[in-house]
Amino acid sequence: MAFSINFLLTSILIPLFLLLIFRYIYNQSQTKKKYHPIGGTVFNMLINFKRLHHYMTDLAAKYKTFRMISPLHGEIYTTDPAIVEYILKTNFENYGKGEYTHEWLGDFLGDGIFTVDGDKWREQRKLSSHEFSTKVLRDFSSVTFRKNAVKVGNIFSAAANSNQVVDINDLFMKATADSIFKVAFGIDLDNLSGTNVEGVRFSRAFDDSNELSYNRLVDITWKMKKYLNIGSEAELKKNLKVVDEFVYKVIRIKSEQMSQPKDNSSITKDDILSRFMQMENRDPKYFRDIIMNYVLAGKDPIAATMTWFIYMLCKHPQIQDKVAKDIIEATGGMKEEITNVADFEARVNEEALEKMQYLQATLAETIRLYPALP
Repeated sequence: MAFSINFLLTSILIPLFLLLIFRYIYNQSQTKKKYHPIGGTVFNMLINFKRLHHYMTDLAAKYKTFRMISPLHGEIYTTDPAIVEYILKTNFENYGKGEYTHEWLGDFLGDGIFTVDGDKWREQRKLSSHEFSTKVLRDFSSVTFRKNAVKVGNIFSAAANSNQVVDINDLFMKATADSIFKVAFGIDLDNLSGTNVEGVRFSRAFDDSNELSYNRLVDITWKMKKYLNIGSEAELKKNLKVVDEFVYKVIRIKSEQMSQPKDNSSITKDDILSRFMQMENRDPKYFRDIIMNYVLAGKDPIAATMTWFIYMLCKHPQIQDKVAKDIIEATGGMKEEITNVADFEARVNEEALEKMQYLQATLAETIRLYPALP
């Protein structure tokens, strides 16, 4: 099977692809219409996949707006603020994600907000905007993230006292996964402690599904692999089975809880899923798709940004000192000694956060230099 696929690639697909590119360039050269320069092809992206962000950044610095050619479609990348504003604001209705994105990410994210257009997108956007602006959800999110922040702080503190090495990216990923899943589903994954075997298994399958879906971007043979159920597509199918079994089980349990008498005070209804279920009478897949998109949006970008932030502080000790001073002054740490992480967390209120302007600036600069999302 491996031999036949390799033969198919080298003998048919690649020559056909080169022919399509030649024809594409030739046809455009015969017209007077101006096109953005060609930055490369999907094969260039595949070759540079392990350093794709750097590769695309280099192209953006060279061209600002450029095209990447693929056998089945073309893609335009831009860092031009005027074009970004035109796409996202001025003429937003004209720039949907389309069938390509839905087909590429649909197995993983279903009909969630990252894959749909039109009425489906507007409905979820409106619902999300309303829910995330409510005080109940904001307070619930704040409490959840604070609890997990204390756990992370204690892990760092213990590691520092024993002179141990810590993989901060892995730790932040676990912390954000625990936090966003609690906010989304009202369930404790306990990745940080590793006590919930089922939760850890789900998290691993979720991350693998995300990565394998992302790989489709440069794998022109993924549909063939999916049809034959081989290679990366077989692996994706196996991981999605674990993800779906866990998520649908949570939805079923939550549905049973929601059907209990309203005066049952032991049932918390602060998480996103519970609040959606109170407003919407939909099938489980609807809730599965919406929540999966929220988990993805809230997990990796926050963890990646925190990792880069710590990295940048380590590279610039003078900035690190200023950030520490900013935090100490805002929380009144110089007046009264802080003995542990929980003591510090108790001092970080909204008023204190407003005073941490230097911290806000360094976080903003980190996001500018290392944006977690395009």
